[in-house]
Amino acid sequence: MYWLLLFALSRAAFLVYHYGLTVTLSGGEVVRTFVYGARLDASAAAYLCFVPFALLIAGSTWRRLPVGKLVAAYTAVVGLLVALMSTADLELYRAWGFRLDSTPLQYLGSPGEMAASAGSAPLGVLGLVLLSLLLLGWVLYRWLLTPLPPLPPAFPLIRAVTAGLLYAVLLVVPLRGGVQQIPVNQSDVYFSAAHPFANHAAINVPWNVAQSMPLRELRENPYNYMPDSTAARMVSELYKVPAQIAADSAAGLVTTPKPNVLFIILESFTAKLVGHLGGKKGVTPTLDSLARVGVSFEHLYASGDRSQKGIVSLLSGYPTQPNTSIIKFPRKTAQLPSLAQSLGNAGYSTSFYYGGELAFANMKAYLLSSGYRHLVERQDFAQKEQNSKWGAHDHVLFRRVLQELRQQSKPFFATAFTLSSHEPFDVPGQNRSFDNQDEETFFRNSVAYTDHTLGQFLQAARREAWWPNTLVVLVADHGHQLPGWMPVYEPRKFHIPLLLTGGALNPAYAGRSVATFGSQTDVAATLLSSLRLPTTDYRWSRNLLGPAPAAAPGGFAFFCFTDGFGMMTPRGRTVFDNVSRDRLTTDPVLPTQQRQGQAYQQRSFADFLQK
Repeated sequence: MYWLLLFALSRAAFLVYHYGLTVTLSGGEVVRTFVYGARLDASAAAYLCFVPFALLIAGSTWRRLPVGKLVAAYTAVVGLLVALMSTADLELYRAWGFRLDSTPLQYLGSPGEMAASAGSAPLGVLGLVLLSLLLLGWVLYRWLLTPLPPLPPAFPLIRAVTAGLLYAVLLVVPLRGGVQQIPVNQSDVYFSAAHPFANHAAINVPWNVAQSMPLRELRENPYNYMPDSTAARMVSELYKVPAQIAADSAAGLVTTPKPNVLFIILESFTAKLVGHLGGKKGVTPTLDSLARVGVSFEHLYASGDRSQKGIVSLLSGYPTQPNTSIIKFPRKTAQLPSLAQSLGNAGYSTSFYYGGELAFANMKAYLLSSGYRHLVERQDFAQKEQNSKWGAHDHVLFRRVLQELRQQSKPFFATAFTLSSHEPFDVPGQNRSFDNQDEETFFRNSVAYTDHTLGQFLQAARREAWWPNTLVVLVADHGHQLPGWMPVYEPRKFHIPLLLTGGALNPAYAGRSVATFGSQTDVAATLLSSLRLPTTDYRWSRNLLGPAPAAAPGGFAFFCFTDGFGMMTPRGRTVFDNVSRDRLTTDPVLPTQQRQGQAYQQRSFADFLQK
């Protein structure tokens, strides 16, 4: 209770200090910053309470231990740190636009620079806030925690220790934010699509600092293969296509000037199971039939191997990182361009549909900051519809999308993300009791199920009034090791489908197969160019319907895996290990392509660090 009240006071100080931003919020939004923020507050409080609980347990076994004084000393030290962080955060937020994390710790070795940075801060006001928080903390402590009630003389030692241990174990529940499957993270306190400041106000500063500590080492670029100027020039040449040529090449894709866009992301859809891409026949008849009447891309590769990486690559046209993901850093993702923002600025309504929990991997924070105004996730489905371990199966998801698109204002940009083909592949109607069925069979069946429900959804969508004016984008979030359990670096694991279809697709494009090599990052520029919208903010994305750059005839695709990268072109494939600084396959060495991949790795990670 002490820490929860102290955190509430700190949040109140934050809202008052930034009054100019607070007045833009409604009264309900101000209240929700406290309600939603309570989850991170409780998590931080649970962490801070472990030491007092340990002292209480020790005091139960050794009655002469001055538990009250030790708890008071601990609370004083930690309370001072919390007050200092909360006060520093007030002015740093004004300068940086994000809540305090471990970033300032990099300046501890440069006290002169730190002092210079604080030169313009209102130190008198901040000092007053600090003293106020310390005074209020002292008052709360005197009110709630003194005197510490002594243990009754007749209370048995075993009973006291058992009770203490039980309470300590119960701290795990608020520590992880509840009993749900995914531990609490920043996404759980993001609630406002219109006001990022409201989401930021709900963040608990001590929790944010502690959570970002393991990420502090990401300050230096370990992928320096060449002079930065050389790397920058090589990467620039990979995207050097005359802007007008690139725009004109896709201008005739749609028949209407401002079509709806239905963007469907298919979980784990690997090309190894897609018939028209050379995969197993009969698993994806829907995608295979759409390839005959729409636009199919033969050589598209996922940027990474996880959903959170694929989402950013697809929706922001941004490359992945080998050992982390930018989605873990909300202050970095806030600087990325996004399709939702670009289309929202063009007058589109924006929505995102997912049958699982958007708090997973911090996706909710990313989606809200990227411009989505309407989110539907697991908690928005009835309990009986949450018929999967991850949430609502894909047929339930598509049914919800179909219902809501009828009422959604036009034009719309609606994104649906499937989940049934995610482990453990427990799709409806699948009998898992047969001994001859292995993991590959379950995975294949789950992909077939999603493909089938997708076909049913599109068949129903063709009868809707919005269909003739709609472009549908179908693409996977990443590939999969199955079938075949390929190595993590195997390029075929990253090969995924990309299809364009819908009532707004120009019939002249029906059945077209695009042979150029491309990456998930290129989907954004391809879509925006087709809609005659600017793509200048998408520096890592190129129009796949336009001419390939002279530096990479036939196009290129760059992907990352754990501490390594791959570079795919029509000339061959390069797979490189960043640790051993050597290639991982026996493919012929392509020196120019390897240098291009190294330059891309170096520059893309440098860009990530600078955000």
